[in-house]
Amino acid sequence: MPKVSIILPVYNVSSYLDEAMQSLLAQTFRDFEIIAVNDGSTDNSLEILEKYAAQDSRIACYSQHNQGQSAARNLALQHAQGEYIYFMDSDDTISPEAIRKCHDYICSTNADFIFFDADIAYEEGSTTIPWNYKRTHLLKEHQPYSGDFLLNMMLDNGKHSCVVWALFIRRKFLEQIQLSFYPGIIHEDELFTTILTLSSHHVFCLQQSLVSHRVRRSSTMGIRYSERNINGYLTVIDELLKFQDSPLVRKFARYTLSKVFYTGHILPFAQKIRVFLRAAKSGYLPFIGSKSILVFWLKR
Repeated sequence: MPKVSIILPVYNVSSYLDEAMQSLLAQTFRDFEIIAVNDGSTDNSLEILEKYAAQDSRIACYSQHNQGQSAARNLALQHAQGEYIYFMDSDDTISPEAIRKCHDYICSTNADFIFFDADIAYEEGSTTIPWNYKRTHLLKEHQPYSGDFLLNMMLDNGKHSCVVWALFIRRKFLEQIQLSFYPGIIHEDELFTTILTLSSHHVFCLQQSLVSHRVRRSSTMGIRYSERNINGYLTVIDELLKFQDSPLVRKFARYTLSKVFYTGHILPFAQKIRVFLRAAKSGYLPFIGSKSILVFWLKR
C-alpha cells in the first residue's frame, strides 16, 4: 500500500496538466499513488491523464460527469489507500522534494495534519490578488498547535488561508472526524479546512514554500464573481454553525462575510437582492457589518 495518496481533480486544464503531472513524477519520494478524477472535461485533459496512467502504474484515472471539484475529490478519497493525503490542484506544480519533506515531517511529529507555504505564479494577463500564502513565519516549527488557537491567531493577523493544497493530512484523522467535501458549491475549501482545523489539537507547520500556485486569467475574481460565489460562502457559514456554534466560528463568519459582501458590490442588482435576502433571513447581517453593507449597495 502506498504511503501517500495524491488527489488530483481535473477539469479543462489541458494547457497546464502536463506540467503538473511532470512535477509529481519528478518527486524524490516515490511511494505514492496519484488518483486523478476527470470531472467531465471537454478538452483533452482525459487523454493526457490516460497517457500518464498507461506509463506509470501508480496513477489511477477515474471519470465522472461534471459535478464540481468537491465530488471529484470525494470520489478520489473513496479510492485512496495511502496513510497520508495530499490534495493538489491540476494547474499547480510542487517542488521535487515536497512530498518527501511533508511525509518525513508528519511522521516525525505524528501530526493530524501539517501546513506549509506557497508561492504564486501569475499567468500573463492575470490580476494580482491582494493576499499571499506565506503564514508559517507566525509560528514555530516542531511545536504542536491546537486548531482553535491557529484559527483565532490567523484571523487576528489576517492570514487565514482555506486552501487544501497547502496541507498534508493523515488519512485516519480524516476518517475519524468523517470529513469530506460539501458538494455543489464553490469555495468548498473554506468549509473543509475550517472543520479540519477546529477538529484537531495536534497541528504543525513546516516553514517552507513547496507549491507554485498558478493564478490564471480565467480565475480572476472580478471577472467571474457572481451570486454563486456569495451563496457558496453563505452555505459555508450555515454548515459551520451547524458543526459548532461558537464565538470562534462567529468570528470566522464576520471575517469572511464582511469581505464577501464588500466584493459583492459588483453584482447585478437582481443578484444583490437575492443574496442579501438570504443573508438577512439567516440572521447574518451583523456578520457582514454596516460598512460592507453600504459598499455592497452603494458602490458602483
